[in-house]
Amino acid sequence: MTKTQYIARAQQVLTTEANGLQQVAAALGDSFCTTIDRLLRTLSEGGKIVVTGVGKNLHIAEKISATLASTGSTSVMLNPTQALHGDLGIISATDVLLALSYSGESDELLALIPAVRRLGIPIIAMTGNSGSSLAKCADIVLQVCIEREACPFNLAPTTSTTATLAMGDALAMVLIDARGFEKKDYALLHPAGAIGRALLYRVRDIMRTGERIAVLAPDKTVQDAIMAMTGAKCGSACIATPDGLLAGIFTDGDLRRLLASNPGVLAQELRSVMTPKPIHVRSDQLAVDVLRIFEKYKIDDLPVVDNAGQLVGCVDIQDLPRVKLI
Repeated sequence: MTKTQYIARAQQVLTTEANGLQQVAAALGDSFCTTIDRLLRTLSEGGKIVVTGVGKNLHIAEKISATLASTGSTSVMLNPTQALHGDLGIISATDVLLALSYSGESDELLALIPAVRRLGIPIIAMTGNSGSSLAKCADIVLQVCIEREACPFNLAPTTSTTATLAMGDALAMVLIDARGFEKKDYALLHPAGAIGRALLYRVRDIMRTGERIAVLAPDKTVQDAIMAMTGAKCGSACIATPDGLLAGIFTDGDLRRLLASNPGVLAQELRSVMTPKPIHVRSDQLAVDVLRIFEKYKIDDLPVVDNAGQLVGCVDIQDLPRVKLI
């Protein structure tokens, strides 16, 4: 095959799968709404969504379950084979089973159904065959019908698994809205990742304070600012009034520009060379706001004030990689 043929075949696969998704979207109806209502009831009663499948669908079940759990809908994945050898204990009386099988005839999955039935657990079948054995055993049938697989033999699960995964995403996203799940809730479930850092960190968590910032009065000189910045190992000096209010900022960039045109600048008072009323943030703002301000205004240092306007710290762009915000 040539490179052109590679691309043409890949485009054909992607188009086939995209068409399958459109077909599934167009067929959404009452069964989807009934599924959402059943899942909401389960979650409100303290139950969880148990997702299961066989073969490729077991991997899809794991992803759907992970998406549900990470967006606040308690969920676990159940391997149907392991379930018959003790893992059935994962299921409790308040749970619901979401069973994935495009054919609806997977032997391992069908073997699990009687045991689940004995527990009195509602069963939702996500399948492409509403007349299948699985569908006949289910309380709700959520159809995921596609025209054909992307496989040239129309055999390997491709379009069907993509559609099943997308339907799981649709369930999870609708549940977010229906349950009033918010961004702050999402962050609490991702404390170790970039999402959690961006949504949970406040400016006070990342700002420099104490000896790590240079703070001077307006009547101090540029020479004083250089010494203070060197001692604090930072690229700016915050200028504060005697009562602690932010008055201005003087950066090493300002220094270089002034030296180029005024060699005698070192003796000047900071009030005459500082940037008055500088861009600043409050200590209780989200840390992610800092990154947006740095990018918008092309600056590297940001004074931090409290609600009364008192200078309480400074954020240096060099510190952001340390807290993994960039």
